[in-house]
Amino acid sequence: MIFNSILIANRGEIACRIIKTAKEMGIRSIAVYVDADKDALFVEEADQSVRLEDGGYLDGNQIINAAKEAGAQAIHPGYGFLSENASFARKVKKEGIVWVGPSANVISVMGDKLKAKDLAMKAEVPTLPMTSKPAEAKNIGYPLLIKAAAGGGGKGMRIVNSQKDLKESIISAQREAKNGFNDERIFIERYVEKSRHIEIQILGDKAGNVIHLGERECSIQRRHQKIIEESPSPRISKEIRNKMGEAAVKLAKMIKYESAGTVEFLFDDKTKEFWFLEVNTRLQVEHPVTEEVTGIDLVSEQLKIARGESIKFTQEEVEWNGWSIEARLYAEDPDNDFLPAIGTLIAFEQDERADARWDTGVTSGTKVGTDFDPMLAKVISYASNRTDAAMKLAKALESAHIGGVKTNRDFLINCLKSNAYIDGDTTTDFIERVNPDRKLILSEDQLDHVLAIAALWIQQKNRDESHVSKFMPSGWTNGRLPNRRNIFEYEGNEYIVEYKQNRNENFIFSSNKCATINSVDSNGIDMLFDNKRHYSKVTLSKNKILIHMPYGDVMLDIKPRFVIPGMEVTAGGLVAPMPGKVIDVKVKKGKKVKAGDTLVILEAMKMEHSIKASEDGTVSELLISLNDQVENGALLMIVK
Repeated sequence: MIFNSILIANRGEIACRIIKTAKEMGIRSIAVYVDADKDALFVEEADQSVRLEDGGYLDGNQIINAAKEAGAQAIHPGYGFLSENASFARKVKKEGIVWVGPSANVISVMGDKLKAKDLAMKAEVPTLPMTSKPAEAKNIGYPLLIKAAAGGGGKGMRIVNSQKDLKESIISAQREAKNGFNDERIFIERYVEKSRHIEIQILGDKAGNVIHLGERECSIQRRHQKIIEESPSPRISKEIRNKMGEAAVKLAKMIKYESAGTVEFLFDDKTKEFWFLEVNTRLQVEHPVTEEVTGIDLVSEQLKIARGESIKFTQEEVEWNGWSIEARLYAEDPDNDFLPAIGTLIAFEQDERADARWDTGVTSGTKVGTDFDPMLAKVISYASNRTDAAMKLAKALESAHIGGVKTNRDFLINCLKSNAYIDGDTTTDFIERVNPDRKLILSEDQLDHVLAIAALWIQQKNRDESHVSKFMPSGWTNGRLPNRRNIFEYEGNEYIVEYKQNRNENFIFSSNKCATINSVDSNGIDMLFDNKRHYSKVTLSKNKILIHMPYGDVMLDIKPRFVIPGMEVTAGGLVAPMPGKVIDVKVKKGKKVKAGDTLVILEAMKMEHSIKASEDGTVSELLISLNDQVENGALLMIVK
């Protein structure tokens, strides 16, 4: 069926991505949005948008009604939300609207990982030992991996290293699976500690043709969610690729797969064995790396297949050229166990000179809350070889001006530049084994440079905004006055910056380092400091100043000259590391606890986060209750 209008039942960067291809194909794009997204980029880029009431992106009936009202002839679900909801797919087709994706039956079968494993075994695809009965877990052997039978994205997934942790991990995984997919079923399988996560991109059409577009490696993960992906894999040979591809195509043909999808495998470096994990019946977050190395627009292929066209190329005609790497930029704090972060992006600007693709749904001024996944953007590089692709991606991340919300940007850069990454030593234990720096580490000289830029940009801004004595040279006085003084805070430490200006217009700092301003404007400053010169973008927002350096951004708090004394931190206080909802309180007032015990479980951005005791003690005060909504830094309890 030919269609010329499409509703995107999703949000953020994937909605923007689908809109882009729809425009290129001459298809009218219709967005749906909730109030939290009313100013979002995807709403602005769509040809038309429809506001959703309560239920939002998970309310299938409301989305179908929106499609009818807007005259949408097709619905693209993106990924997440209702993309793997078989009931929703059936309703869409029942209403005479084209569904961009595989059939509801395939979604139903493949969305159930237990049924998918059964089909994989029938297709003679290797699978890992597993059970859905906790009592049989010991027969598999530890460590184990608990997985939700429905859904993905790391939700409902737990690694269990010993018998004593099994019960609590199952309860937590079931609860998270219930909240994420409305299905609390879990299963347990063998956990391969040092392996690679390899997935094969497939395309199938209504005529029964199925081909694969090679592999992606997605082994670098935190909280079982991928953060760096690439194509091809640095360790998969042509022979293994062919075997995996043949297995994926065989399984896809067995289930009569249509549209784009992914067959995921686990690969062991040592034995060269691979095992089936699951089939994702949707577009993947990391699909751009496949697009870059094959030159095939996967969204375009989805839309063509949905309107009944056959795949226009054969397996033999698929070519893989060069290397592509994708990094997922998240609003999170890697230095605090990668917990989600919230706030307002005071700057979000890519460097147009950097050779990289940015798939994003945010801009400067976007508010990042707790309602949705904290991914801000996918940044994708392409080069003729892997090393160049890694360096180009690191450079693109470094050269972007981003701040206001904590992100994993510096951590991603450190991963990409590590020797282990460059050598292709990227098994699933990469983060724990390599342990790249989780934040930007500044030398004393670098920090002096940043502080000097902040101080001189502020003094120039104040001078430009002054309404008196503008004719006088900056810093001129006919008497002896103290040095100029600014106070900044960085990483919890306070820094006093003192400087004076000479008659030759040089600035001398208390560190005896010299600076000269070459040019300055409202957006930044070109300054020579200690014989080092570059132009720094500068963004000021209330009491925060964001300085862009050649190696990334540094955020400083501007401290007032006179500080009103604040409350002291409560001794023994356990505070919330992020805003969220209290979904479980494990202790009562007066209970003795040991270091490492789980005290509270918070839910934020659809994921559970366990707050544990840092030392032995007794709960002397309990300040929260079940279902409380708490802010970042809120006092939860006192343990002494």
